[in-house]
Amino acid sequence: MRRALRLGVALLATLAIAAATPAPASATNGPQWTPLSYAPAPADNPLKGFLPYAGSYQTFPYSMEWFYLSLRDVMTGPRQFHWEALERQLDDIASRGHQAVFRFYLDYPGKPTGIPQYLLDQGLLTRPYPDFGNNGVSVSPDYDDPRLVSALENFITAFGRRYDGDPRIGFVTLGLIGFWGEWHTWPYDGWTQPENWMPATGVLTRVLGAYERSFDRTRLLARYPSPENKDLGIGYHDDSFAFETLPVQSWHFVQRLIDQGVTEKWRQEPIGGELRPEIQSCLWDEPVSCGQYEDFASSVAQTHASWLINHAAFAPTGYTGANYDRALAASRSLGYELTVTQAALARDRVSVRVANRGVAPFYYDWRTELAAVDNRGRVVRRWHTPWTMTGIQPGADPVTLSSRIDTRGLRAGRYQIVMRVANPLRNGIPLRFANTSQDNQSGWLTLGAVTTR
Repeated sequence: MRRALRLGVALLATLAIAAATPAPASATNGPQWTPLSYAPAPADNPLKGFLPYAGSYQTFPYSMEWFYLSLRDVMTGPRQFHWEALERQLDDIASRGHQAVFRFYLDYPGKPTGIPQYLLDQGLLTRPYPDFGNNGVSVSPDYDDPRLVSALENFITAFGRRYDGDPRIGFVTLGLIGFWGEWHTWPYDGWTQPENWMPATGVLTRVLGAYERSFDRTRLLARYPSPENKDLGIGYHDDSFAFETLPVQSWHFVQRLIDQGVTEKWRQEPIGGELRPEIQSCLWDEPVSCGQYEDFASSVAQTHASWLINHAAFAPTGYTGANYDRALAASRSLGYELTVTQAALARDRVSVRVANRGVAPFYYDWRTELAAVDNRGRVVRRWHTPWTMTGIQPGADPVTLSSRIDTRGLRAGRYQIVMRVANPLRNGIPLRFANTSQDNQSGWLTLGAVTTR
């Protein structure tokens, strides 16, 4: 359902763009296209780049914040939910103009159990383990227990009903299953150890199906490409980025993409993850001082990642000097970079051509508006457009967008025509274009001027 809806939206968007594209201009009456100059977009553009664990930091630019949350913090019965813990996190992050990325967990090594208490009271089987410094603090549940499976389906349904499309949320990683909610129980995988603590395939399919049905707008990411999720409207997150990303080992992220035939899925669904913690502090040395690592630029090019947790950039010491510059360039290299290459203005129509110089599309259908600015810098009229930047592909020819504007009633004079993509989060960081005429504070991009009489 989710995939069909997205394909339908993409088709409609394609038809709308085609319908809005002006016919080839004649020498006398066609639109007069004017080029706009390129300049790098800000490093804290929304929904991309490096992000920290939730908090206020001054050491590095960012637009999103990461957190984990225990399922027991919100679920107290089979259909009983108290969302206060999630609301506090989302509101705190939104107060800084940022969007949240997060996951719920049942089992986080070293932390108290995230299993709802009512399931433990009902006798749900749990397994202690010493691995990852856990020493029995957390426990791994029997994921095949029908009571737990039903609880997960009920939670996902309620979660989606309440939060799908919430502007405070950037992305949700599926979580819930495995250590750290990362959909693995290694070494208890049936190979390394005889016991296999992962759910049966049928259970995984039910959990994935619940997510697919419950979320249509907020973008979801799974830890691993798999036969069960390859055809769903769900992206992926690589939590060992630039460490176990590149081929050819079978467990590396890109090799999994290849093996499942989803190397092009990034064109519709986002890729995120975490820069492997062991290399966050050494990857930007020159030469690189990490004992084991992979080339960051190659990892980005082959995954088309939009965002990565990299908390070392936000630590009190952070990065300095040339290391900071290299890390900043790496953060900028993630995700989209939209630029208006040309604009054509008239008193009754505005047309633009938009290209993507990044490695991935912009994945949300945030709406674009136009405005007229008078000679005192005041916005005197706004026009809503059907334009979105969704799905403009890197390296493709610029997409042409065109919309009528009504300048009747404006006083005679010269007006700057400006454009912006509004962040639906109140006080959220605006999407800024990679152009010299972009105002990075207001979000308005100046396209040119029209004169009314």
